[in-house]
Amino acid sequence: QVQLVESGGGLVQAGGSLRLSCAASGRIFRINFMAWYRQAPEKQRELVASIASGGIANYGDSVKGRFTVSRDNAKNTVYLEMKSLKSEDTAVYYCYVRTTIQYYWGQGTQVTVSS
Repeated sequence: QVQLVESGGGLVQAGGSLRLSCAASGRIFRINFMAWYRQAPEKQRELVASIASGGIANYGDSVKGRFTVSRDNAKNTVYLEMKSLKSEDTAVYYCYVRTTIQYYWGQGTQVTVSS
């Protein structure tokens, strides 16, 4: 069993920054893919950013140039550095981890950006 523990969410003013972390623990064989998704009220869950095992990152159009995803393979941890936050970034942010045999979701962490 694998557990994902997210941290770093909170309330921030527009233009501010936050850093999210997601640490995976448990019976992990190999993590291939790590990502952050978000879901705002009454909207579908959307991909924010992803990073493959080789370090190649991909971003949603709305966050390009403002967010940076990174990972520490030794710690099985993925990070999301968020800058120049906007009110439309307000959502619950979910960590997603995929191993060779299974995928997992974090419990979600709330990010609220006040205008």
